[in-house]
Amino acid sequence: MSAQKTTAPRHNPKVVTALRRFAISISVLNIVGYTVLGFEQPWTWPFIALATGYTFEILLELLGARAEGRTPRFLGGGAKGVMEFLLPAHITSLAVNMLTYVNDLVWVMVFGVLVAVGTKWVLRAPVKGRLRHFMNPSNFGIAVILLVFPWASIAPPYHFTEYLDGGFDWLVPAVILTLGTMLNAKLTERMWLILAWVGGFALQAVVRGVLFDTSIPAGLAMMTGVAFVLFTNYMITDPGTTPSSKWGQIAFGGGVAAMYGVLTAMSVAYGIFFATAIVCAVRGAFLWTADIVSKKRAEEALALAAVTHSVAQADAAAEAAKTEAGTSEATAADAAGCACPAGACACPAPATAETETQKIPVTA
Repeated sequence: MSAQKTTAPRHNPKVVTALRRFAISISVLNIVGYTVLGFEQPWTWPFIALATGYTFEILLELLGARAEGRTPRFLGGGAKGVMEFLLPAHITSLAVNMLTYVNDLVWVMVFGVLVAVGTKWVLRAPVKGRLRHFMNPSNFGIAVILLVFPWASIAPPYHFTEYLDGGFDWLVPAVILTLGTMLNAKLTERMWLILAWVGGFALQAVVRGVLFDTSIPAGLAMMTGVAFVLFTNYMITDPGTTPSSKWGQIAFGGGVAAMYGVLTAMSVAYGIFFATAIVCAVRGAFLWTADIVSKKRAEEALALAAVTHSVAQADAAAEAAKTEAGTSEATAADAAGCACPAGACACPAPATAETETQKIPVTA
C-alpha cells in the first residue's frame, strides 16, 4: 500500500498570524457585541454558526484529501494544527452570523455559513500552479442569503452602537479602524487596496451626486459607520481572495468601489456585498484566462522547438549525405582514370593546369 502524499503548509507564517489576529478580533467583537453593544441575534447563534462551519470545513477537507490522495491538512500538527486549520472557518462563520439579520430563522443563517465555507472548494482558479479559491467566502455567503431570501437583510446600522451614547459611539469604529489598519499594514499588506477602495468610494459618491443629483454628504457619511469600517478592514482585505501586487490591489479596490457606485445608481440594495462578489468573479475569470493562455503559449513554444529541432536534424542529415556523396564521386573518378592491372604499370599523375610542360630538344 503506497504512502499518502504530503502537502505543503496551508499558509505561510505571516498569513497564519493575520488569520489568528482576525479570529481574535472578531471573537472579541462578538463577545462585546452580545454583552454591551446590543447584537440582536440570539446569543446561541454564534455557537451554532461555529459548529456548522467547523464541521463542514473538516468534512470537505476529508473528502478533498481522499480525492487528491494526500493527508488532511489538520492532521500532523497536533491541537495547534487543528486550530490553525479552522481559523478561516471560524472567521467566516462568525462574520456571516454577525452581519446578517434573518429574523428568527436560524436555518437561513446556517445555509449562509454552508455556502460561505463550501465556496472555497467550488469556486477555484489556478494561482502559481495551485487551485485557490477566489471568491471572498463571508461576503459570498451573505450575498447569496440576500439573493435567495429577499426578505433578509444585513445587520442594521445601530447594530454595533445601540447602547452607547455620550460620544462612546465613536469609540467602537475608532478602535476597529486602529486595530484593522495595523493588522493590514503589518500582516496582510493590503494598504494599497484599502486606499483605492476608500478613495474610490468617496469618488463614486461625488460622481453620483453630480450625475444623478443625489446627496453627496449622505453618500460620504456611510464611510463613518461601523459597518463600513468593518468591511474595509476585515472583509475586502481578505489576503486569500485579493491580489498581492500594488497595481492589482489598486485595481481590485477601485473596481469594487466603481461597481458599488453603479449598483447603487441602479437602486440595488446592499450593493457593497454584490459589488465585491462581482469583482471577485471577474478576478477568477481573469486567473483562468491567464492560465489557459499561458498553457497554450507553452504548448506552442514546445511545438515550435520540436519543429526547429526536426528541421535542424534534417538539414544535418542532408549535409552529411551530400558530403558522403561528394567523397564517393571523387573516389570513383580516381578509379576510372587508371586502367592498368595492379602491378603491371604505373598510372601517370593527373594532368593539371599547373603541371610544367616538358621541353624536348629538336636537332636542326
